[in-house]
Amino acid sequence: MTKSIRIGGASGFWGDSVIATPQLLNGNSLDFIVYDYLAEITMSIMARARSKDPSKGYATDFVSSVMKLNLRQIADQNIKILSNAGGVNPNACADALRELIKEQKLDLKVAVILGDDLISEKETLNKGKILEMYSGVDFPDPDKIASINAYLGAFPIAKALENGADIVITGRSVDSAVTLGACIYSFGWNENEYDLLSSGSLAGHIIECGTQSTGGNFTDWEQVSENLNDIGYPIVEIESSGLFTCAKSKCSSGIVNIGTVSEQMLYEIGDPQAYILPDVICDFSNVELIEIEKNKIQVSGAKGYPSPKDYKVSVTYADGFRGGHLCSFVGIDADKKAQVFGDAIFQRSKTIMRAMNISDFDETSIEVIGNNSQYSIDIDETHANKEVVLKFAAKHEDIRAIGIMLKESVGLGLATPPGLSGFAGARPKPSPVVRLFSFLIPKSKVPIKIIDDKEHDIEVSHGEIYDFNQTIRPSKPEYNDIEEELIDVPLIDIAYGRSGDKGDKANIGIIARDQKYFPALCHYLTEEFVKKSFSKFLKGDIEKFLLPGSYSINFLLHDVLGGGGPASLRNDPQGKAYAQILLSREIPIPKKLLN
Repeated sequence: MTKSIRIGGASGFWGDSVIATPQLLNGNSLDFIVYDYLAEITMSIMARARSKDPSKGYATDFVSSVMKLNLRQIADQNIKILSNAGGVNPNACADALRELIKEQKLDLKVAVILGDDLISEKETLNKGKILEMYSGVDFPDPDKIASINAYLGAFPIAKALENGADIVITGRSVDSAVTLGACIYSFGWNENEYDLLSSGSLAGHIIECGTQSTGGNFTDWEQVSENLNDIGYPIVEIESSGLFTCAKSKCSSGIVNIGTVSEQMLYEIGDPQAYILPDVICDFSNVELIEIEKNKIQVSGAKGYPSPKDYKVSVTYADGFRGGHLCSFVGIDADKKAQVFGDAIFQRSKTIMRAMNISDFDETSIEVIGNNSQYSIDIDETHANKEVVLKFAAKHEDIRAIGIMLKESVGLGLATPPGLSGFAGARPKPSPVVRLFSFLIPKSKVPIKIIDDKEHDIEVSHGEIYDFNQTIRPSKPEYNDIEEELIDVPLIDIAYGRSGDKGDKANIGIIARDQKYFPALCHYLTEEFVKKSFSKFLKGDIEKFLLPGSYSINFLLHDVLGGGGPASLRNDPQGKAYAQILLSREIPIPKKLLN
């Protein structure tokens, strides 16, 4: 049996750089390269592409750029390729790959995983009185649905490799499944080895966002900035025991340290003791990270529990239209000028809409960026900026309303306060509002197939019902500062931070720079402290979770993104800057710790 495997992560989203694959192929002795292309909005974009052309609906650049330019070297190095580039049309992606392999006269076998696409079941699902698993709203109108996809797991990928595939293409699978599939195939892990499955999933989670684990979006960005253009893509080396290390490609810039890996571990997770995947429920609360050499971090301690009985399913559907634009104002009172102009755009638009018997906007947004618009706390007036950017946007069920608003924003250009400017370009156009609807479906109702030289039906574990009430929560570390001399410091001085989104939720992971700060962080970073920091946006509750193994805290903010993703009018609809906002706050720390 293989003792260890090396996996490179070459894509974190549809649009990632084409330099990743040749960089990873350059002397890194890899066994697998994995590619993650899919997000909820990506599925809706691909679905629209497929509706216009039955041969589209997948990540076309994966074939036309990445594979076409590197396929021969991949074959020469005997590296297996695992990717969810299939989107909503995995067969078309595989057919294009097979044609490319034929053109280059290579001997490579392509396998496709099918079963995630449930769009043909939309009428049946609509009759099932399904409610959204978070908000409780009704199933959307089938005529407005763009995509319906279940999140599949890793065992079908492993089976395709076992059948001799060199390249495996999936539709919607969880992002980490491609990495876990390589582990299951290489080490023979079974469906009941929960800790191993959790460890393999964590390895996949750390590399699924590409350079975010090698210095990208890192709190200490200055350590990476000098040669950012040459930042290295991540590599994990995983042992059959589940122990793994994180590194980066050779001869590249970037950095891999406890901070970068910890930040990515906490990225876009909710409860770290209930990170639910199709193959296993993961518990990362006691994961430990050790720097064993420069740019090499060892990761251990992931725990696992039985897989769930259901697949999570994501539906994307159209819900009206939105539009907006950016322009800048310069000079004294730039922020006030921007606000007046933004208000005037909506006032004039509404006047015209009333004359046309069009109802009011469903939602409007004005953000004066550069005037601390993202902050809920008071900012010293002496730091007011004389150069700002106005972002205005609106939603409406009638596309005409958005068109009026965009046209009148131009028509008011000569009536605006002085200092308006903007980069020349075409006038923006209305675009569909795409909303996300999530629900659960029993695994038994989702048949999975592998298609390579022939068609194979695949059986996967139907999982168990796990009682989350039995989860033992980490206790808060003891802390007493009554007799201590305290000093207020920016949180960034003693912690790293990373934030991300899931629908209309955001998470903020905070990691102590040194374990000595962890008790104070647990004590002072309360739900109320975080709530105050985001009072401008927050509509729901806040949950706080402790990860003592990595001296981390994860906050989950509910109903905080204005609908999230393509349904939001926010400048930051995915909460990517939330960690930066929190890190700028000050908390009291015993002075002796800082010394």
